[in-house]
Amino acid sequence: MKKNINTFLEFDKKYKKSTAVLFGAPFDGTTSFKPGARFAPSAMREDSYALESYSPYLDKDLKELNLFDAGDLELPFGDKKKTLKKIEKFVSKIVKDNKKPIMIGGEHLVSLACIKALTKKYDDLHIIHFDAHTDLRNDYLGEKLSHATVMRRIHNIVGDDKIYQFCIRSGLKEEFEWAKKHTHLEKFTANTLNSTIEKLKNKPVYLTIDLDVLDPSVFSGTGTPEAGGISFSYLMSCIYAIKELNNIVGFDLVELSPKYDQSGVSTATACKILRELTLVAI
Repeated sequence: MKKNINTFLEFDKKYKKSTAVLFGAPFDGTTSFKPGARFAPSAMREDSYALESYSPYLDKDLKELNLFDAGDLELPFGDKKKTLKKIEKFVSKIVKDNKKPIMIGGEHLVSLACIKALTKKYDDLHIIHFDAHTDLRNDYLGEKLSHATVMRRIHNIVGDDKIYQFCIRSGLKEEFEWAKKHTHLEKFTANTLNSTIEKLKNKPVYLTIDLDVLDPSVFSGTGTPEAGGISFSYLMSCIYAIKELNNIVGFDLVELSPKYDQSGVSTATACKILRELTLVAI
């Protein structure tokens, strides 16, 4: 793979030597409210130049890691099936080369393709999911593939008791009822995160963070803002708890829509989350 000229922070090492590969999945073709998440990867790369690579929280620096930025995938407008296939093919190569995928969405549906590729190598893959929304509808307006159905489609792949959902505060009553039988769903908080981490220490884990998990007062740059969310500090405490896992095989950040926060705070926040999460997971 060729190096991306406009890299995120210190993701500037050569592909062959890298342990993790960052890429953008700029797709928002099923967004149900306000589109714009397709612009997140490029906005985050641009804003990352204002962020230091060193984390004083962790006393670690991205310069110490072998990280490669592959740029954004060229995804077909309006064709979600081709989009998902292209992402899956790309991630499959990364996984085959024994590297960890780090994906910037895009809307949450793109996580389905990344997870599908990883299950080919890790048949016991478990998912840790932070979000405002359940994303467990079986269909949305008759469509099976949507950012509102993504966790249900992921469940179709990984099965019962493999998905752990935290800080959820929105969804149909039917989704919450369905979750009681099929996933581990924690409403409003992440109170059971430590016990989940203990349970998953010997399991391969994929982490997906829908950034609308943050309260809109902290993070307004998203297409589906939902009041009553968590603070940046609370999310950071969760991420630092996850460092107890030594088996994270990939992760993503999705649903930043930078155009809805003209101050740039949401994009800056997303960049810092990506830095900290990379230092924890890689």
